[in-house]
Amino acid sequence: MCAWIAFAKVQAEIRLDYLRAIPIDTAMHSSYKGEKMMTSPGRTFIVALPIVFSLFSVAPASGQAVQPEKPPMADDVFKNIKVLKGLTVDQFMGTMGFIAAALSMNCSECHDTSSSAAFALDTNPRKLTARRMIAMVNTINKNNFGGKREVTCFTCHRGDVRPKVTPSLAQQYSVPPTEDANDVEPIDGPGANTASADQVFSKYIEALGGAQRLASLTSFAAHGNYEGFDTEGEKVALDIYAKAPNQVSTIVHLKPGDNIRTYDGRNFWTTSAGTFLPLPVLQMTGGELEGAKMDAALSFPAQIKQALRDWRTGFPTTTIDDKEVDVVQGFAADNTPVKLYFDKQSALLLRQVRFTSTVLGLNPIQIDYADYRDVSGVKMPFHWTTTWTDGRSVTDLLSVQPNVAINAARFARPAPTVPRAP
Repeated sequence: MCAWIAFAKVQAEIRLDYLRAIPIDTAMHSSYKGEKMMTSPGRTFIVALPIVFSLFSVAPASGQAVQPEKPPMADDVFKNIKVLKGLTVDQFMGTMGFIAAALSMNCSECHDTSSSAAFALDTNPRKLTARRMIAMVNTINKNNFGGKREVTCFTCHRGDVRPKVTPSLAQQYSVPPTEDANDVEPIDGPGANTASADQVFSKYIEALGGAQRLASLTSFAAHGNYEGFDTEGEKVALDIYAKAPNQVSTIVHLKPGDNIRTYDGRNFWTTSAGTFLPLPVLQMTGGELEGAKMDAALSFPAQIKQALRDWRTGFPTTTIDDKEVDVVQGFAADNTPVKLYFDKQSALLLRQVRFTSTVLGLNPIQIDYADYRDVSGVKMPFHWTTTWTDGRSVTDLLSVQPNVAINAARFARPAPTVPRAP
């Protein structure tokens, strides 16, 4: 836990240094994507924080939404960036998270966490090695794959500091072999799912209550519990406000203060409560923004077909928790794939798998839905588990009020969280 404390201290100093250097009105309207720490036996990991607030999600931009803001750049917020230049802060931090996950390392193993000034220095040889490795991977992809991202840190490291160079007999001869439903890809010929995306979606809409019932749901307010590493294993209260067609705001009532995640139909913000971020409010871009879109038309799923493009089926028989599923894949605006897994029997959505693209590789996020209940004639999941590289959170709803009036301010850019007294 020493690394956790050191990182919290240095990030607090970075936040203060940055805020001192800019006008207060700029500070209040800046954004940032950061990381979270968690522990596993014997190690402390720092991982990119995925933002998930859906019951479902995706839709075209609402006319009520404001124009997208210009997110802050990593070069303007951090010091001594030599290789990963030209990235927004959230893209930069997502890349750091990818490296950490690929090698099962944390910030303190490459950076000096004794102070914010020391954090940016090149005193640790591993930091210099990381830069060389990034250049090496970029060169391999450029010279052998036309610049396409085929080789990444994870290609060789596989979750270890040292690259894997010897075949594993245990892995080769394990019975049964480990299968990951998230890795399934479309096939041609026998064994492929023959149902079209339209057929799967039609069954899904009917299973939820039918198109007419779904159209009658124009808003809802939900209350429940949230548990994750940012709650130190405890359950805390959570509130969700959603308005059709594509606005969602989630408030997680953490001990340090409320963490607010808001998508207004075009912009996606999150406050820094419960994180170690140098800006009080973050504007998310790229894969995080696309994920927020996906987690807003699944809240009003009649529009699911318009959420993504290039839908395809034809996947082999796949199971999740011994349930056969129909897999449908689409692509987000940033060209990252999204897979949806529907229970063949109930036709309900069991899993969503999506990715946040970084300059080095893809960070996966998996959301598993369960405990569907009737809310004014529409079935909604009251339980979902979000899993990403070295992290997991669980949400349980206790109540959902349909078609309630929601103040438009709920979907505006959130104000910085006021810390709670200890």
